[in-house]
Amino acid sequence: MQSDDLPRHGPLTGVRVVDLTAVVSGPMCTMILADQGADVIKIERADGDFTRHVATRRGGHSASYLNNNRNKRSVVADLKSPDDIAMIKQLVKDADVFIQNFRPGVMDRLGLSYEVLSAINPRLVYMSISGFGFDGPLSGKPVYDPLIQALSALTTVQAGSDEERPRLVRTILPDKLTAVQASQAVTAALFARERTGKGQKVTLSMLDTVAAFLWASDMNGHTFVGDEMEKEESQSFHDLIYEVKGGYLSISIMQNKHWEALAHATGRPDILEDERFKTTELRDINRDARLDLTQTIVREVDRDTLLAALEQAGVPCAPVLTRREMRQHPQLQANGTIVEYDHPSAGRLRQTRPAAMFHGTPATDLRPAPELGEHSDEIRALAGRSDLADAS
Repeated sequence: MQSDDLPRHGPLTGVRVVDLTAVVSGPMCTMILADQGADVIKIERADGDFTRHVATRRGGHSASYLNNNRNKRSVVADLKSPDDIAMIKQLVKDADVFIQNFRPGVMDRLGLSYEVLSAINPRLVYMSISGFGFDGPLSGKPVYDPLIQALSALTTVQAGSDEERPRLVRTILPDKLTAVQASQAVTAALFARERTGKGQKVTLSMLDTVAAFLWASDMNGHTFVGDEMEKEESQSFHDLIYEVKGGYLSISIMQNKHWEALAHATGRPDILEDERFKTTELRDINRDARLDLTQTIVREVDRDTLLAALEQAGVPCAPVLTRREMRQHPQLQANGTIVEYDHPSAGRLRQTRPAAMFHGTPATDLRPAPELGEHSDEIRALAGRSDLADAS
């Protein structure tokens, strides 16, 4: 589908992004911008983004690529070709944003550094995403999501204790969190440009993103300088997941009224007299004992019966769903979270709509992720280098 087939709308309509990213952190970032109306030109090498080749496929397309690259245009380019580097520079002249997630130093060697491109277009917002950072002992090393989880201490937070075996979060949280942070940073830089008339360089690492993310809730014992915890006590050894008859529930008790409601809803008012759980602070200090007690109370209760009783009493709770159950849940249906549309060769697709809905500047319907080099002709013509169209 060509770009003219579906005019773009949304809060970023009129913003053009030159996208030199691959895998997930960069492509998800640029897809967020594309979902919000930006014209994203994805520049790919001859064999395409790595995620085009991973498993879970249909019609020659991987689900991973389709889920991180919709609403974009694709042009094939050889970054070792002076002509193709010249084409990218031509695109930058009229672009608003340039995003890349190569290892530090690669853009300099290619002649596509911030200094070079900002001289061509002083209004350019130049976003660089790295794994570990842009200086320091690890900056030039290859990076994947599990390595960031390990280095950021996310794995020990997930374990619940420094003494327990570290555990990975079973999703690529650093990659996806970095994508969200990067998209926010790009729009902030665009807003600053509206005030100053100047673009700027923006740098973001996956490691910094996760460290900042953890500090909001998981680094309390390391916040007060000179009073750091010798032993990590800020996390429970238990998940807030309770086994009940017929499945599992998550029950989250924060306030006194919730603890009281739980006691009455489960027919156990006696737990309100337990000195270990009299206050919010005591329930936190004695959290493992509290969670063990809660599990004992609810284990033999039918899931749906317990869920109804807890909801009526005002106890924060939710069923633990499988992925299939999640997409069929009435709340997601009410939100319109899951959408379906057709891909010309991969068939009917199911994805989530963009999470943020702009009611004053709504975006158009979704366009499927492009075929490799699908828009090479039009983009090379746009760059004034139609003589290079044979690479499409």
